[in-house]
Parts: sequence; C-alpha cells; structure tokens
Amino acid sequence: MRVLDEECRADLGKKTVTPYTNVQDVTAYFEGKTKAILDRYGPGPRVHYHNGLLDDPPPPDAPAQFLRRLLVDAQERLLRYAAESWGASFALRGDVLDVGCGLGGGSIFWAQEFGARVTAVTCVPSHIEWVSRFAAQAGVGSKIEAVLCDAAKMPGENRFDAVVAVDSSGYLPRGDWFRRLACLLRPGGRIFIVDCFLARPENREPFDCHWRTNIGTIDEYVAAAHEAGLRPASIENISHRTQHFWTTTLALSEAEVQDGTLDQADRVRREASLRAHALVRKGLGDGGLLYALMSFSKAG
Repeated sequence: MRVLDEECRADLGKKTVTPYTNVQDVTAYFEGKTKAILDRYGPGPRVHYHNGLLDDPPPPDAPAQFLRRLLVDAQERLLRYAAESWGASFALRGDVLDVGCGLGGGSIFWAQEFGARVTAVTCVPSHIEWVSRFAAQAGVGSKIEAVLCDAAKMPGENRFDAVVAVDSSGYLPRGDWFRRLACLLRPGGRIFIVDCFLARPENREPFDCHWRTNIGTIDEYVAAAHEAGLRPASIENISHRTQHFWTTTLALSEAEVQDGTLDQADRVRREASLRAHALVRKGLGDGGLLYALMSFSKAG
C-alpha cells in the first residue's frame, strides 16, 4: 500500500485531482521551501535545489554537516557533467534562459564558468531578490537578470541562444512550453534539460503529490518537442549515478530527525519527505524512474 503525506491525501480526496502545474501552487510550495533550501544547501552564492551525482553511499553515521557538503558537491558535479555533455563551452556562452532558476545557483554557474548572459526566470517573488543578491556576491551581477514570470509564458521571439532547465521542466505543461521555447530560441538554438522522468505509472501519484509537479515520460517530451518543430539531439540516462544522492538525503534527514531540534509539525513533514526520497531512490534503482540529460535544437 502506498503511503502518502497528509496534504496529498487531502488532495486525493477532492472531486477532481489535477497535476501540480498550477503556477500559484508551485509558487506557494517554493516560497515555503526557501528557508529549508538555504539551510540545507547554502550559504551560497551558488545555491542549488536539484539532484546530484554521487557514485557511492555516504559513510555510516556521518554527521549532518558532512552530509550537506556531500550533497552540495554532488549538485555542482551534476552541472559540470551536464556542461561537458552539452558542449557548454560553445553552446552556453551566449544569451541563456535559465528556466525555474530557483535561488540562482545554475544561473551563476553558467555565467561564471562560461561567460553566459543569463535571464533567470522564476515564478517565486522572493527568489528575485535572492538571485540578484547571490549574483552580485559572485561577481556576475551584470550578467544575470532575474525575471518574475511563468516560464511557459515568457514573452519575446528570437531572444536566446540556449535554454537550460535543471529539475524544473516537470512543473511546466510540456506542449505549451516547447511551443514557447521554439519562439524564444534563435535559429540553431538549443534546449538542455536534466530531470526525473516517469518509467512506471505507479510512481506518478506519490511523486507528483510530494513535489507538486507533473512528471512526464521521455517519450512525452520528445513528442512535444517534435510537435513544436524542435529536433531531438541527445538523450542520456544517468540514473545510476544519482541514486546515492537520495541515499545521502535520506541519511541527512534521519540525522536531522534524531538530533532532537525538530518540533512535532516538522517531524511529520520530515517523515513524509523521508518516504518520498525513499521512493525516488528505489525508482532510480529499479527503473521505475529515470534521471536523464536531454537536448533539442531549433533548425538554423
């Protein structure tokens, strides 16, 4: 029997259950997560909230601060691996749209490492200030513009050489989003996505409930891109290199529960988080979920 958190059960009891792609829901979710993200993955200026590459499990009984460092390093390792796979030294040096930029860690990475001029789009009002603050601290304030907008409705045409979406595409309606990207990209432009994808249908409901998302299959993305006139360029499954990121988040959550600093409400939320993280670790291990790099291109 699947175990869902209280909020998920409440949603499932409604007459109509829809995927968590409503912008207001996503905004509220991430507004509520900001402090926890900073506490776990901060202090910055490159603060990420996405998966990471970890090839080995953490040592037993490792302290919380050590586990946090492992996770941050793993997130940076993911971006470096993606950059190499995508040929970022060429493809991500121009005008780049960072979709679902969070607190700006990826935007700062592309600007610092490759000299990109980044438009960092988020639907979370408080994150605009964080992105601008962290970009200034990193010395790339002039290269990053934070924009408050629904990424599926980003205005303009022929504005960007590349689009990057790291663990954010699951919050977007793929058909509408790819059609908008086809307009935003310049001829020859590229779309780079790294995300978790559905491989077995039984994983959809608990995954979407916890992360307020609408997880899709790789085939769905390819079909949506094709309909928008975009061409698939590459797909690389890296699930095996991300499973122990979730082993480590589980170890950290358990350490934080045991340290006695959480109140009852925090403990309930943390227990729901443990179940969700265990689901992802299992899914990445048994093929129920896939974590992959994808890229698409617009005809020149």
